Amino acid sequence: MSNEDYRPALDDPNAWVPYRYHPSNIAAIILVVAFTLTTFLHIFQLCRRKTWYFIPLVIGGLFEATGYIGRILSHNDLWALGPFIMQSLLILIAPALFAASIYIILGRIILLVDGERYSLVRQKWLTKMFVAGDVFSFLLQGAALHTGEKLIIAGLFTQLFFFAFFIVIAGMFHYRLVNDKPVQKQIGHQRLPSTQSTSYVNLAELPWKRHLYNLYATSGLIMIRSVFRVIEYLQGNAGYLLSHEIFLYIFDAVLMLAVMLLFNWVHPSEVTEAYHKRRTTGESAELQHVRDGYMGRGTSVGKGERGAQDAYV
Repeated sequence: MSNEDYRPALDDPNAWVPYRYHPSNIAAIILVVAFTLTTFLHIFQLCRRKTWYFIPLVIGGLFEATGYIGRILSHNDLWALGPFIMQSLLILIAPALFAASIYIILGRIILLVDGERYSLVRQKWLTKMFVAGDVFSFLLQGAALHTGEKLIIAGLFTQLFFFAFFIVIAGMFHYRLVNDKPVQKQIGHQRLPSTQSTSYVNLAELPWKRHLYNLYATSGLIMIRSVFRVIEYLQGNAGYLLSHEIFLYIFDAVLMLAVMLLFNWVHPSEVTEAYHKRRTTGESAELQHVRDGYMGRGTSVGKGERGAQDAYV
């Protein structure tokens, strides 16, 4: 037998092999169907609600479904590198696309409650910073298939760092928001008292809390998956985790499917719609309040005051 025909045993700890088991056909088919269904539901929700910032999550769902198609193809030929690379790459980097959409959601929640002053990072920089870090980890993990597992580990650690920092940012924003005392804002020459933690924003009427909790849940699932992947690659090709297919499904497939299903259930379009509604009703109420105050003194609202009002809302 020639060297080209030689294939080591799947349990040989001294040799690199694509798989150390025969990939389950049934499990992969179930995941292809599940990810396809939830992804197409997301496409419907995205088009109907025009939540275009959820396009990365939709692409991630397509990556997941296609990745498990690769595992179906590998079932019949363990040594075919095409299906192996397809499943390895797409399943590995799909969560980075989920993360990109998750980062944007926090920015939308901050806008909804007019709570930028409670965030450690300004809203306009928050999304850019975390998405940039996410893209960096995405590129590291994608390039690693050509340069080795160390770069995959570096990409996963980068993803973990940014996700941990993101959860801290979200947690601090949440804590500051709910623990703030009533505040006052200067608009023109009128001081408008607030009975809520942000002026003219009734937090009890806004859906910010359920979306923030959903953000915590989905972020936690991706964190668990990333920790699993780091340990998996640190153990190496012959490691216990890579040698047992069940761990891939428990700590990756099921968790990422749960992320997509949670966003089907608690869809962030509600945040966007509530924000636009608050802007419309809030501007009208504040302008009327200021106008009434000036009219009571026999004056009118000038351009300068209107500019201040516009800056506030």
